[in-house]
Parts: sequence; C-alpha cells; structure tokens
Amino acid sequence: MGAARATPTASTRGIVDPAAAGGAFELVRLPTAPDLSDFVERHWIVRWDLPAGTEFTQVVIPHPNANVVAEVDGFAAHGIPAGLFERTLRGRGAVVGTKLRPGALRALLSHPDAVRPGVVVPATAVLGPGVTAAGRTAVAAAREGADGEAVDAVTPLLRAAAVRARSPRAVDALPRVADVLAAVVDGALGPSATVGDLATLAGSSTRSLQRLFAHWVGVSPKWVLQRHRVHLAADLLAADPTRDLAELATAVGYYDQAHLGTDFARVVGATPATFARRCARSREALLARA
Repeated sequence: MGAARATPTASTRGIVDPAAAGGAFELVRLPTAPDLSDFVERHWIVRWDLPAGTEFTQVVIPHPNANVVAEVDGFAAHGIPAGLFERTLRGRGAVVGTKLRPGALRALLSHPDAVRPGVVVPATAVLGPGVTAAGRTAVAAAREGADGEAVDAVTPLLRAAAVRARSPRAVDALPRVADVLAAVVDGALGPSATVGDLATLAGSSTRSLQRLFAHWVGVSPKWVLQRHRVHLAADLLAADPTRDLAELATAVGYYDQAHLGTDFARVVGATPATFARRCARSREALLARA
C-alpha cells in the first residue's frame, strides 16, 4: 500500500476555466510525509486520456511556489513562472508533481538561480542521483492510477534532499515565509491587508520582510498579496460568472473595480468580464455533456 492516499481535490484556485479543465483531465492532490512538511506542501498528479486527434491546453495562474515535476520526457524542478503557465495535453498520460513550500527550492538548490523567474533545472540538481529511475516509476504508476506508489517513488529522494538542505538559515527562514503566506491565503488579516500588515505579523520591518522574500522566494510580499487577490477573484468568477464585478472587487480586497481589472488583466491576460464569459460557456458545455 502506498504511503499517501489519493484524494481528488475540490479546489480549483489557479486553474483557469476549471469547468473546461474538469472535462479534460483528472487532478489529484496527495499529502506529504509529515517529516517533509517543512519543505513540501503536497504532491499532485494530473492524468488524462484524450480522444485521438484532439488536444487540450490548460492555463494556470502560478502560485509563489516551485514544483518538482516528473513527466514521461524528464524530471525537473520548476521555479515560479514569469507569467502564466500553459501546458497542452494529447493522447494518454500522467504527470507527477511535488509542490514545494515557498522558499524551499532556494534551500534545496542552494543557489540564487532558484529564485530567478521561470527557472527550470534538472531534478538531479535538487534531488541528487537516482531521479531518472524514480521519475519513470512515478509516472508509470500514476498512469495506472496507483497514486500512492507514484508518491512513494519520489519521497525518498525528497527526504534525503531535505536533510541536506536544513541549514540553520533555512530552518529559521522557511517557517517565517510560511506563516506570512498562510495568513494571506487563509484570510487571517482580511482582504485589504497591506505589506505593512504582513511585516507586523512576521515581527519585522517592511524592508526586512521584502529582503526575506527576495532571497528565499523570488517575489515580493506585494506580489503575493496581488496574486492571491487575482486567484480569489478568478475562483469566485468561475463559481459564479454572473457575479457583480464591483462587489467582487471589494470582496477580494480592491478599492474599486478598475484596480481589480488592471491586476486581473495583467496576470490572466483577459479582463474579469471576458474571463467570466469564458467560464460561463464552459459551464454550459459541461452541463450539456452531463
């Protein structure tokens, strides 16, 4: 029996047009081993089986996390993308990923490149030798639905890498970063929280918090706040495409609809209204196929 139990996720945050995605692939999230929780947020598996001659392109609004991803053509660590992440799926396949805690890639790689936007490095640079065989085993297991076995294949490599990476600096910094991110995502400070509020939560000055994030994460606390608000707005619009946009702006922490529109379009590449119409069409198509 695998060490992790597969649990289909109910969250779609970050997935653009989740209704369309739900008809194209299966996303499963799995818990990490307790002794890896300081470096790993969770594991995830994407599995698909598309009709011959068809394809599906999924767009994802990135979180402030790096991922270590095993695919049929390789095993690599992916830093925070500079923009949207897009992946086109064809045929039948699976991908096995590990979502790292913010800052964990910097500790694991022990190099400033870890926080460079869009960085992709071979998994050997992060996890050491043995990644090729482990990645192939993980992907093969995931294709057959053996999700626990897929996670088991990569966990020993992650565990060994985490042991090597737990320097005094990392042990001090990663929980501080995690606490700030948790406060943002869980809404502990409310939708209108500022960078100053985050610094107070962290028990530091604003400048110290900015330096902490620059060194370990590669994005600023302001980026984290703005990205969370866009994630939340997209999630709420996908759930209810008819939602009033002015009310939505207030609900996710913007002073007015115009500021939401500016940030949303810059991140997503479409205005909230255009995004809502796309989600509405996908929901209608999904219901028609049911």
